[in-house]
Amino acid sequence: MAKYLAQIIVLGTQVVARAFARAVRQEWAASQEAAKRAGGGQRGANRAAANSRTGMTLEEAQQILNVDKLDPEEVKKRYEHLFAINDKSKGGSFYIQSKVFRAKERIDDELQQVAAESVKKPKPPTEGT
Repeated sequence: MAKYLAQIIVLGTQVVARAFARAVRQEWAASQEAAKRAGGGQRGANRAAANSRTGMTLEEAQQILNVDKLDPEEVKKRYEHLFAINDKSKGGSFYIQSKVFRAKERIDDELQQVAAESVKKPKPPTEGT
């Protein structure tokens, strides 16, 4: 009886260990793919950090505010409109209003990163100067 119990424990442990190893490999592959999609390198790391901090991706934020490109004026206009119409005192949803706020926060974060990168990069010399 003890022999069978030991075999069951060993087999169960092996099954759990294999499943855990497979989950770790899948998670590793998913994180590598996400980093590649984010641009890789320092830019990818910055984008991943911003995604973690705000709890949403840049693409999700653009969908929420219904903007295609990162134009600060368009983002501000869409944000003010959506935030106002979802005001709880006007019968709106606080949840949607907070999602709109977080989306603007995420896009603002991305705009700051783009501005910081453009400051760091030297401009190429122009001909005639």
